[in-house]
Amino acid sequence: MANAKIRAVVVDDSALVRSLLTEIINRQPDMVCVGAAADPLVAREMIRELNPDVITLDVEMPRMDGLEFLSRLMRLRPMPVVMVSTLTEQGAEITLRALEMGAVDFVAKPRIGVSGGLQELAGEIVDKIRTAATAHVRRREPVAPANAANVPSNTVIHHERPTPSLLRLSTEKIICIGASTGGTEAIREVLTPMPPDAPAIVITQHMPAGFTTSFANRLDALCKIRVQEARNGERILPGHAYIAPGGHHLRLSRSGSNYVAVVEDTEPVNRHRPSVEVLFRSAAQVLGPNAIGIMLTGMGADGAAAMREMKDAGSYNYVQDEASCVVFGMPRMAIQHGAAHEVLTLTQITPALLARLSATSTGVRHRI
Repeated sequence: MANAKIRAVVVDDSALVRSLLTEIINRQPDMVCVGAAADPLVAREMIRELNPDVITLDVEMPRMDGLEFLSRLMRLRPMPVVMVSTLTEQGAEITLRALEMGAVDFVAKPRIGVSGGLQELAGEIVDKIRTAATAHVRRREPVAPANAANVPSNTVIHHERPTPSLLRLSTEKIICIGASTGGTEAIREVLTPMPPDAPAIVITQHMPAGFTTSFANRLDALCKIRVQEARNGERILPGHAYIAPGGHHLRLSRSGSNYVAVVEDTEPVNRHRPSVEVLFRSAAQVLGPNAIGIMLTGMGADGAAAMREMKDAGSYNYVQDEASCVVFGMPRMAIQHGAAHEVLTLTQITPALLARLSATSTGVRHRI
């Protein structure tokens, strides 16, 4: 696609949004909006005739909702999709469902002041369209809604008691995960096999404010470990995963003999807040050899240099391979920085990590 413009189709029931997105796309020298549809049935014919590289898809539309259309599209004609959702709790839930179904990424449009809001988001929108155009999109069969999809917010999730296999080690090690585009499903793949006595896990996923609460709740309902948004000053405990709140950095610090979370809204790093660089650099400085690094799918280079700092400080690092990434950007850069000890498929990462932890906990020497 180096010599051709990215061809996009906009699907949205709002004439204003269609017009704005068309204008934003057509301002870019490397992309063109070849069509705009008011509903999925019109979009279906447009896609057949125009064969676009990427579509932007609204969630709430007449005649067929965006999720139903996405499900059919990923089953019959897989292609890169960027969802356009609203900054609401319901919008967050639907967006996470869309990512689970195969959408590459999403843009959260404001509920009011749509015209000005979308213009402010223009850079983010076109960046995500460019990223989507390079994404590895796979055919998806219909999937049952995740267990968390219909879990009321006041539901108590009952987690299993820890078994003794990793308890000693889990108080020493902390697993640090960084991800961006495609990362919500990759993180789920890594976390769901984790036993309840796993070491503490801290996560930075590029995600805006308003979405990480729903993301954490969904994972908490699916995992044996507890999953929550990180809170400033909170102690980092084994059997728990802590997700950087959208719009805030997460880093690690020490308080006496304990590790604690520091959540702050300082300036973006590598254009991101939260930034993987911030988390990984703090891991290198605070954890040293007690850190385990995992770099998952994502666009750009955020966290790659800091992951090398982790390795130099004694951490052991896993990086997702190209074949299983939605976007092989951050993992590629981590490898180029010499930060990886092992480059594995997504499904291999957790088994390899648990085998290494078990071997260490029983005193078996694990070859590096």
